[in-house]
Amino acid sequence: MKLRIAWIGLALAFSGMVADAAERATPPASGDDQRILVLGRISDDPKAHYEQLKPLLDYVVPRMRDVGITGGRILMARDPQQMTSYLRRSRVDWVTETAGNAMLLQQRAGAEPLLLTERNGVSRYHSVFFARRDSDISSLPDLKGRSIAFQSTASTSAYMVPAASLLDAGLVPEILLSPKDRPAPDTVGYVFARSEQNIAAWVHKRMVDAGVVSNLDWSNPQRVPAAFRLDLRIIAETEDYPRALEVVRGDLDPKVRERLREVLLQAADDPVARPALERFFGTTRFLPLDARTRLALERLRKDTMHVREQLE
Repeated sequence: MKLRIAWIGLALAFSGMVADAAERATPPASGDDQRILVLGRISDDPKAHYEQLKPLLDYVVPRMRDVGITGGRILMARDPQQMTSYLRRSRVDWVTETAGNAMLLQQRAGAEPLLLTERNGVSRYHSVFFARRDSDISSLPDLKGRSIAFQSTASTSAYMVPAASLLDAGLVPEILLSPKDRPAPDTVGYVFARSEQNIAAWVHKRMVDAGVVSNLDWSNPQRVPAAFRLDLRIIAETEDYPRALEVVRGDLDPKVRERLREVLLQAADDPVARPALERFFGTTRFLPLDARTRLALERLRKDTMHVREQLE
């Protein structure tokens, strides 16, 4: 009997844990829950990202009571496909993402760009291709028959934009089994290194012929160590594009969308919001989408579509 009671106790405790997790992560399902603002993020580290998202959500929600918002929730997706599903089913209202992923969500789920996100004082950046200084690679055409390291398929600066640049240059990217694998003579072999540090190390150690990171990472000694950079050189750079975006689902109530836009735009001028903005991936302010930004986003939208069609 004692053993049975113990098992019942464990089952109830586990059920409580599941219910608590569902309360934090499960999006609204009933009519009453339409008053809940759901903030989403594509994440490979939900716990860390939850802690970065929650303070800003807590700041925003009380300032949206005049449009009927009474609470907030956070919903993580493991990849763009899952977030696309959430948006299509109206299970998430507001998503913060890299510009590349934001354009994918626009294409696949009708998400609408709301604001440009400035992080650590930077709202735009670009991709930097590099190779060893002692190699004979000095431009993108020289990569034919060579190998290059990207970061991951989720990266705008170290995959989507540079892959599109290779395609625009008339090159044929070909995925490799590993850094030791060699591409066909008429292709550019690529591998995923998972981090900027690995990209720099693989080029420095001659495991691959070239790499690509953002200009911010290129200048960051924690991403590309100074000792490595002495032996490396830039061979090409892309045009600037937005660093990050806030997007909303296409069928979000216009009153809620506009009030969210107002609150976020005003946050940089409110001392109360500063700690929450800092936790929100080092955000310094949100900016309106001007003509320059919209033009860059349209170019990025076409690039991401081209890469998905040709390489995936």
